[in-house]
Amino acid sequence: MGEIVQFGKLCEYLRLGEIVEGPVAVSGGFMHRMYALQTTLGRYAVKALNPEIMRRPTAMRNFIDSERIANVAARYVPALPAKVFNGDSIHKVDEQYYLVFDWIDGEVLRPSEIDTVHCEKIGGILSDLHKIDFAEPAIANHWTNDSRPTNWQHYLEKGQESQSEWANLLLEIIDKLNEWNVTAIESTKRLSAEWVISHGDLDPKNVMWHQHTPALIDWESAGYRNPKQDLLETAIYWSENELGKIDKEKFFAFMAGYRKSRAPLQANWSMILASGFLGKLDWLEYNLKRSLWIECTDEAEQSMGTSQAIATIHSITRYADTILELEAWLNAEEA
Repeated sequence: MGEIVQFGKLCEYLRLGEIVEGPVAVSGGFMHRMYALQTTLGRYAVKALNPEIMRRPTAMRNFIDSERIANVAARYVPALPAKVFNGDSIHKVDEQYYLVFDWIDGEVLRPSEIDTVHCEKIGGILSDLHKIDFAEPAIANHWTNDSRPTNWQHYLEKGQESQSEWANLLLEIIDKLNEWNVTAIESTKRLSAEWVISHGDLDPKNVMWHQHTPALIDWESAGYRNPKQDLLETAIYWSENELGKIDKEKFFAFMAGYRKSRAPLQANWSMILASGFLGKLDWLEYNLKRSLWIECTDEAEQSMGTSQAIATIHSITRYADTILELEAWLNAEEA
């Protein structure tokens, strides 16, 4: 993604030892690049941060805050924060920023491998996370209620001009996109009276399992969330199959793990489900920008933007088709 990685300099700067094996590119998130690195002193996972992301005015603050959150969370839940050297989690070598982690042996579960036991366990961990007092690191809440709907027509026109693969898909849902966007912003504003600090992206790709023990990784989205919206979004992540259909048994296993009792959760589920569009729409806009070379550094990232834009359009339409059924499930449980 345009980064110039200097692993020798990084190891020297942080005194990680001499490189014995690697760096080897490993699968990671959709925004940054991950590498495995074996040195004379240990094995590490190194995340090279996307330079385009790091140019954003708020990027450094967000990474600092998210790692502070992860370090506090690690006292209560199985979190894996970045290693701290000389008081810092984020390290700059030349013009490239890095996070360094101790290597953990484990695997990310595919949807077909996730069962109700996994769902209940992660639901319980999310509940514990929501109960943590984060007063000590004094994380500021930078959320504002001045969000405006995205100009989807602008991206559609740009996509049509460049004959982007997703242009026709976007055209098919553009009227609905505008509707969902307005409703999501209004719902999120109304839910903003209740906050917790959470992981922010606790889907299966961000949990490594060693046998039956999970480790929560990739905390860069950590921050303030409405607890019920965070719960519902995460329960959906863990109960979807490969085709995006929600397994009811897994969904309620997750909810049961979260509440840790037989008492139903009371909430305005319609409003919470409507607010659930916002994160998906933000992710769609970011990937449209990457696909159109608006916020992109190389061809690999542009290709990633295109594939993620297509996948996200499909994900949003599946979500829209599912929310009425989800609302019925949740209201029936409360009855």
